[in-house]
Amino acid sequence: MSFFNKIFGDPNEKYLSSIRPLVSKINDLEKEISALSDNEIKDRSEKLKDRAKEESTDDLLPEAFALVRETGKRTLEQRHYDVQLLGGIVLHQGRVAEMKTGEGKTLSATLPAYLNALSKKGVHIITVNDYLARRDTVWMGQIYHFLGLSVACINDRQSFLYDPEYKSGQEEKDDTRDMLGSFHIEEDFLKPCSRKEAYNADITYGTNNQFGFDYLRDNMALSIEDKVQRGFSYAIIDEVDSILIDEARTPLIISVPEEGEEFESKREMYKEFASRIVPNLKAQEDYEVHEKEKTVTLTQEGIDKVEKMLGVENIYDEKGINSVHHLEQALRAQAKHPQTNKPLWEKDSNYVIKDGEIVIVDDFTGRLMPGRRWSGGLHQAIEAKEGVPIKPESSTMATVTFQNLFRMYEKISGMTGTATTSSEELFKVYGMEVTVVPTHKELIRKSLPDLVYKTQEAKLNAVVAETKKRNEKGQPVLIGTVSIEKNEIISKMLKREGVSHEVLNAKNHEKEAEIIAQAGRVGGVTVATNMAGRGVDIILGGNPSSKEEAEKVRNLGGLFVLGTERHEARRIDDQLRGRCGRQGDPGESQFFVSLEDDLMRIFGAERIQGLMNRFNLPDDLPIDAKYVSGIIESAQKKVEGHHFDSRKHVLQYDEVLFKHRSKFYELRDDILRRAEIEDRSSEDSLRAYILEIFKKHERSEDDYLKKEKETEDSINKRIKEGDEDKNTDEELRKIEKFVILRTMDFLWKDHLTMMDELREAVRLRAYGQKDPLTEYKREGHKAFKDLMVNIEIEVIERILKVNVPKARPAGQRLIIRKRNDSGRKGIKIKKVGRNEPCPCGAKKEDGNPLKYKNCHGKGS
Repeated sequence: MSFFNKIFGDPNEKYLSSIRPLVSKINDLEKEISALSDNEIKDRSEKLKDRAKEESTDDLLPEAFALVRETGKRTLEQRHYDVQLLGGIVLHQGRVAEMKTGEGKTLSATLPAYLNALSKKGVHIITVNDYLARRDTVWMGQIYHFLGLSVACINDRQSFLYDPEYKSGQEEKDDTRDMLGSFHIEEDFLKPCSRKEAYNADITYGTNNQFGFDYLRDNMALSIEDKVQRGFSYAIIDEVDSILIDEARTPLIISVPEEGEEFESKREMYKEFASRIVPNLKAQEDYEVHEKEKTVTLTQEGIDKVEKMLGVENIYDEKGINSVHHLEQALRAQAKHPQTNKPLWEKDSNYVIKDGEIVIVDDFTGRLMPGRRWSGGLHQAIEAKEGVPIKPESSTMATVTFQNLFRMYEKISGMTGTATTSSEELFKVYGMEVTVVPTHKELIRKSLPDLVYKTQEAKLNAVVAETKKRNEKGQPVLIGTVSIEKNEIISKMLKREGVSHEVLNAKNHEKEAEIIAQAGRVGGVTVATNMAGRGVDIILGGNPSSKEEAEKVRNLGGLFVLGTERHEARRIDDQLRGRCGRQGDPGESQFFVSLEDDLMRIFGAERIQGLMNRFNLPDDLPIDAKYVSGIIESAQKKVEGHHFDSRKHVLQYDEVLFKHRSKFYELRDDILRRAEIEDRSSEDSLRAYILEIFKKHERSEDDYLKKEKETEDSINKRIKEGDEDKNTDEELRKIEKFVILRTMDFLWKDHLTMMDELREAVRLRAYGQKDPLTEYKREGHKAFKDLMVNIEIEVIERILKVNVPKARPAGQRLIIRKRNDSGRKGIKIKKVGRNEPCPCGAKKEDGNPLKYKNCHGKGS
């Protein structure tokens, strides 16, 4: 206990004491609610919905929570413990609930989700992957549906509504779900629906990426009807530390690829640098490697050598500054640290090659991140290094950070097993306080001291020996690794020793969950990346478990969790430890560390190395002193501080862009709203907006009226030529909307590119004793003001240049609209063979169809 806590008391316990009376109120209602029939409970829920229109959610909390608890007993055969009620109250009050692994966070979330959904504004429950979104929709959907609320989930390119009657023969499926719901999804209960329907449900499950990309796509929509989201009211974020902290350094980006000759020349540059230039450069002599920052800097000798190989006198003048940037990226992709010979960007650690593509591996979770690409040319440099097809660089159309996305909600809360070490950041950035919720049963897990070995080889041999020893007596073992590469090395060593085991690389969430759910069976050995199967409980004896099997494992000491390396963040280590000792079960955890591990080598192995050398300890004899654990924790704090600064840096710069984004999207929404107004003479119409900007920029209103009349005549001519279904005013509104939105989107894309370049440029101003962030804000503000003026001027110019195309014959208007991979509408022109019947339906005199080449295909 800290000095201040001794004097003022523990603030966590004070807060819990303040909300415990609410738990008593809920418990007092249990007897009354339990006596109600199913229909009476449903009626009570309907009355709560009506009361929610007048009363605050705080007033409704005891009764709402009591209804959810009773419904959980009837549908899931699970009763919310008092500590889960505490967790639910913490979440409702917009805080982070730290609940140990296995304490039932998923069930706890149903309480505030139901209560806040009564207001009909929509509740978003954020999960870490699509699999968990589907699982929780099917599993917890029973509670919401019973109480008369709709529940849905959004996945990549698909969305579903929970419907217990979607397919027939559901009784058997329902039994399976109730038994294996913690990891097995019964897809039959998921009815496909549109994205909009999913967002209109009372409760919507989905990943942070899906909610973020839908927000960006909505702000690129060409009509209000195309928007799918309906605002940001309340969000519950599962694994909140992973989403709001680990993933917060990387912004979400929607981009369009470069095309044409410019990229082709870049492609050849990447190949040349990767194959001919970089392999001939030497570390320390031609370039310096900065391992902590994962960057590389060319020395003057290196630049001279490159210029000689390229046959140029000055690479900056003759090749341009961009070529130097791409050269440095090619160097980053291939550079190795001179002492360890370890690459900065390593295959099967930082990325994998899958289906001929480079797929990024998340540093923290070990999960693959398909569709995500490194920016600034690094991804292309790695593609060139590995000899896979080099894809074009992209220009940004829309971007947002998770920090600013989630700060748009009226209220957010989160739950995780490990938030205390990040409580400062969660409070400073999101305004969320962390509350540690007590466990239902006393935690009896043994956390054994770290064992530190001199070499990697000695450590791995010790890991295998310890695993084999525990496996022989039948104790289940979960081995946590920090990368896919280490995962596979240990698997090979275990095979050589004849130890049967399962390997998890976090590549298939559903299979991963099923395997991790069985990791507690007798004699089970599971080798997994640290985060694999997160969100799924490991039940002793397997799942479903018999009492005999579970008791056998308890007598053996429970699950043994073995960490093969300390992670950069203490939270990840704590999450791994938390896989054992759930709900009062026995369990043990221990980390095996070597001085050659990245964390130790970069941040603090010197003192331990000196200690081992002083006592002349052999390689295979470990140290397990508290002094060593202190050095390791100190190294972790340094890295956490470094990452905190990195995220803070991203946020400070994005806050500038966030203000621009908010105002720009506000204007865009106003244009969409005006375009819906049918009366073009209205003061709120799009026509009124155009006349307003003509006047503002001292352009003649007569010019616009003349163009309007000309356009009307062209539309009327088209109507006479065959487009009878057209309406003149409607067509004018479409043209105006199209011109304005396309102008805005084009200039916004340029603005984002300019802001990105500005961010790079202002860094150099620090050498002139100027604060880069202040410079970025000042110049960014000026650039945004220019953007808003340029939009109006460009709209005026484009409106005056509008031409209405002539009506085209039917055969040339065959357009099929379909959804492409990004989920947005794309256009595909249907090709017609020259000898096929013409699509216009024309026929010869004898009644046979006219061939395309003799009709609308003439001359083509």
